[in-house]
Amino acid sequence: MVRVRSLLPSLPPAERRVAQRVIDDPEGVANSTITELAQTCGTSETTVIRFCRAIGFHGYPELRLTLATEAGRAQSASGGRVIGSDISPDDSLEQIVEKVTFADARAVEETAAQLDIKMLEQVVDAVVAADRVDVYGVGASAFVAMDFQQKLHRIGRFCSAWADAHIMLTSAAVLGPTSVAIGISHTGATVETIDALEVAKSNGATTVALTNFPKSPIAEVADLILTTAARETTFRSGATASRLAQLTVVDCVFVGVAQRTYGSTRKALEATFEAVRGRTVRPDRRRR
Repeated sequence: MVRVRSLLPSLPPAERRVAQRVIDDPEGVANSTITELAQTCGTSETTVIRFCRAIGFHGYPELRLTLATEAGRAQSASGGRVIGSDISPDDSLEQIVEKVTFADARAVEETAAQLDIKMLEQVVDAVVAADRVDVYGVGASAFVAMDFQQKLHRIGRFCSAWADAHIMLTSAAVLGPTSVAIGISHTGATVETIDALEVAKSNGATTVALTNFPKSPIAEVADLILTTAARETTFRSGATASRLAQLTVVDCVFVGVAQRTYGSTRKALEATFEAVRGRTVRPDRRRR
């Protein structure tokens, strides 16, 4: 399911209809013949087979078996309850809390499960070796960029996070072969982020994309690609589930860098802790 959602925007229209059907009703697809699925989607059996191969399966039987297995695991994870991802107008506040927390937890778990460890290692290597790191992101992704910038600064790494389109471009223009540029975009189609990453790449910088869709436009200008697995739901487009998934990947990169530079990281963390330790309210100043 994670793979289907991530490839959905890049599929041809007919295959996209099959993918959407799989996303909307995985159990129904698991219980359908290839002929029934093709008729439901208004396409041919050949298209269904092409879709199966596009997402890494040899044929339709393998897809059905996998969907049935995943449906069983999802039911076990939710304790047998059916927890929809969308918020309906009739949901109680208790149901909203349950749906939101379940969706967020799934986003983090599925992101971790599909994360390419070898690719992550290459990103960590690049950041450790870089003399400068630029992070680009707009909208909700800008907050993730700033979080990563703050983390790297705490351990003495030179990093800048940019959300303004013009500043992104001017900063990217002065990067070089020893620099790393990271573009964060859930859709992978954010023009400002793609343009900045393209300028950085043209100047020799190592470019990294963090996106939910590995075949999105941002992947074309990235040397390395890290992916999330967030499902967008009602009232939450690009704001919570995707941001938490992005933060999960960013934390993995940060901890990887910190581990590789353990000695200097410890010293930097101790120094930065000492710098702000006195900025908390003393017990005798608290209201009684």
